[in-house]
Amino acid sequence: MTDHPVDLDKHRGMAAQKATDLRRALADVEAHVRELREREAELEHRMMTVPAASWPEAAVKARHLLNLYAASLPAEDTRHRALVAALLDDFVRLSGEG
Repeated sequence: MTDHPVDLDKHRGMAAQKATDLRRALADVEAHVRELREREAELEHRMMTVPAASWPEAAVKARHLLNLYAASLPAEDTRHRALVAALLDDFVRLSGEG
């Protein structure tokens, strides 16, 4: 018996190694998605509980909400997508970010 771990990946066939790599990659992606959802929930909780102190802060909240709305629109709803895009452009223009 040795103190060093055995690298089992070296003893598997190519198909098994690829399957293992895919499972590991999927688990990594799922962990990142969970973390992102948790961070988004924390951000939205702060947005709901802390009032905006200025118009630019209110615009940040509105941008987030508009992006959520736009993401839920069906692809064929080009009119509402264009309206959201125009409003977001207005925010950039009026805030001097452009």
